[in-house]
Amino acid sequence: MSDLFILQNQDLLFLGKQNNWVDGRDLGALFKTVHKDEAINQMFEASSKDYKQRIKVVSCAANEKGLPVIDPAIMPEPLPKVGKDLLDTLEQDAAAQASPPLTTESADIH
Repeated sequence: MSDLFILQNQDLLFLGKQNNWVDGRDLGALFKTVHKDEAINQMFEASSKDYKQRIKVVSCAANEKGLPVIDPAIMPEPLPKVGKDLLDTLEQDAAAQASPPLTTESADIH
């Protein structure tokens, strides 16, 4: 097994192959390289596109399939999936906004 280099931002998300930030649950979708200078170049490119990003190069071992073995201590919370999880989150947000506010006033009936 050899070492791989991956990129991680200040939100603990990892750079994906499509230059998007992912939570690292799908190891095959991560940007990874065996060359540290290539990782540094990619880090420079990603940070020049979005200057707010604080990106670091993370070294990790490779498993038998050539995918990175990421330390669980640096893993972020899972991102909502585009399908069902995101729909559930949007529905909950809409329901919370649509519910009437609770009042403590009582109605006087004569």
